[in-house]
Amino acid sequence: MLRPLLASLAWVALQLQLLLLGAMSLVWNAVALLLYPVLPRATGLRLGRAMIARGYAAFWFIARCSGMLRLNAEAMDRLRDEGGIIVAANHPSLLDAVMLVAHLPKSACVMKASLRHNPFLGPGARLARYIRNDSARRMVAQAVADLREGGQLVLFPEGTRTTHSPIGPFGAAFTVIAKRANVPIQTVFIDTDSPYLGKGWPLWRLPPLPIVFTVRLGQRFLPSSDHQQLQREIHAYFAQGVHRPAQSLDLPAVREAWRP
Repeated sequence: MLRPLLASLAWVALQLQLLLLGAMSLVWNAVALLLYPVLPRATGLRLGRAMIARGYAAFWFIARCSGMLRLNAEAMDRLRDEGGIIVAANHPSLLDAVMLVAHLPKSACVMKASLRHNPFLGPGARLARYIRNDSARRMVAQAVADLREGGQLVLFPEGTRTTHSPIGPFGAAFTVIAKRANVPIQTVFIDTDSPYLGKGWPLWRLPPLPIVFTVRLGQRFLPSSDHQQLQREIHAYFAQGVHRPAQSLDLPAVREAWRP
């Protein structure tokens, strides 16, 4: 009787942490909505990116204090003040961008154009001048311009969360951007054995606790005139370097695990 009660309380506590992240985002986006029309572009960009990073860092502090979510990402601090760099990572969960941006206050993300109208994300993204992916040509041009101005670009070459271990197929946009902006690609590995917030894991299912994420820096790749070959090299590097998670991170296995 005690064990189901504790599990229920843990599930509620975990959902409350996600609700807190949403509430923090909503408050900041309300402020960003007011600031966007009045702040100069450069000021809005710096403030918008810094505030998103601070908000995400605050979320991880609270999560760590709860003992339910743990993030070991101190390695990212080495990139904190570096400009003109692409940070490319694997994508096991919905919290991946929250992990990386929390340590990169100068960074921009590539995001779906539809999310620009999301009240939880849109105003803050516009203020921070995040990169829209509604048009591949426009997305590449905006990313290149941002990097040439000393920005950082956080992206996930898989384009979606990993569906099969160890890594999904890569798009070519990130190596095209590196080539045109003449900036390096810093690979980052996000390791976890938890399927939580990965593809196929329902929110209502309580995962094993604590949920632990570890972020580590990988090899840095220089831009190449043959961007397709570079894409293949980096994909092979990730396939070898990602810590193979428990089978529950594989989408068919996830479905089997929670099938009634």
